[in-house]
Amino acid sequence: MEKKDYFNKEYNYIKDSKKQEDLKYLVNNLPDYFFEIPASSTGKYHPEFASTTHGLVKHTKLAVRIAYELLDNPGLNNFTDNEKDIIIMALILHDGFKSGKVQEKYTRFDHPLLVCDFIREHSSNLSLTSGEIDLLTNVISSHMGIWNKDYNGNEVLPIPKDKYQRFVHMCDYLSSKKFMNINFDGIEIKE
Repeated sequence: MEKKDYFNKEYNYIKDSKKQEDLKYLVNNLPDYFFEIPASSTGKYHPEFASTTHGLVKHTKLAVRIAYELLDNPGLNNFTDNEKDIIIMALILHDGFKSGKVQEKYTRFDHPLLVCDFIREHSSNLSLTSGEIDLLTNVISSHMGIWNKDYNGNEVLPIPKDKYQRFVHMCDYLSSKKFMNINFDGIEIKE
């Protein structure tokens, strides 16, 4: 399977076909390990389904599904269609460099920033405007929420401050909770 094919279902949550193509391009350029590793290098911070091969992909799919369900309910949000597309893109990409540019043994604390650098490096190949790239990278950079300090106590990552950042963090956070006992058929969420 090509890397971009792992998220065929999720691309359809995005209304703008150009953004779908941009996302496929970016996903296809993520490190190979992203598609194979568990969501947590230690197994402590994610549900059982995310602790297996393809666990990071499953965690990502659940975060996107949570967002999709919440974004589909107009009583729960006031995001525009364009903002919804960017949020879905962000959630698919948010952990794309979780173990570094080249796979390291443990999660890279600064992995959100590595993803943002990756998006900016590829921006000339995308249809996204500079404002859309700013929104995309802002919500990815803060997706760790209050866990924004490195192992030495230095503040490295921004804390979510606006509704976009808080929404992306919430979806990622919920997807990582151990009580989320979701059944998968391969890498797809069972309905």
